[in-house]
Amino acid sequence: MEAPVKVFGPLLSPNVTRVILCLEEVGVEYEIVNVDFNTGEHKSPQHLQRNPFGQLPAFQDGELMLFESRAISRHVLRKYKTSEVNLLREDNTSEAALVDVWLDVEAHQYDPAIAPIIYQLILVPMSGGTPDQKLIDESLEKMKKVLDVYEAQLSKHKYLAGDFVSLADLSHLPYTVHFMATPFASVLDSYPSVKAWVHDLLSRPAVQRVISQFPRY
Repeated sequence: MEAPVKVFGPLLSPNVTRVILCLEEVGVEYEIVNVDFNTGEHKSPQHLQRNPFGQLPAFQDGELMLFESRAISRHVLRKYKTSEVNLLREDNTSEAALVDVWLDVEAHQYDPAIAPIIYQLILVPMSGGTPDQKLIDESLEKMKKVLDVYEAQLSKHKYLAGDFVSLADLSHLPYTVHFMATPFASVLDSYPSVKAWVHDLLSRPAVQRVISQFPRY
């Protein structure tokens, strides 16, 4: 029996979550190998051999070692694609191009707006600090401008790249899952198409399996 793939890093890390979501979608057995960020294990010589930038996650599939969560996710979805799960749409060049567009939007527009909010509301208190409300407010304003664009797109299509779910959609979940557990989730009330999209994604069985593994914070 083939050994499971290994994902190095804690599930609570959004980039680790992105990879686990894809593994759950395609039904691949995997092992999570914790890397203790708080003790600096991600900068240890052993981990630097897996990820030379000392970041999370790293990913092992047999002899293949990868890093960068979106690249890992593409590898997983290409190698383990099934007839039921086709989240890259690479059999259709136009659809695949739109998936890539919205993956870039997620990486360069959505995540930079939402990530500071999650950091301040969840990680700072976990470390005994006090959230910076000014930074939260500034990030929320940036996020609203991004959501204006998303609302326009999702009012025309059920999902970002079209009327099919793709990696572009799932890749938004690592931060969004945590955002929906904050008092600011009500921001989405002003974006009904975005809110419907988020709830649709959160209802996916693979997503629910990942969320059920989250530690309490």
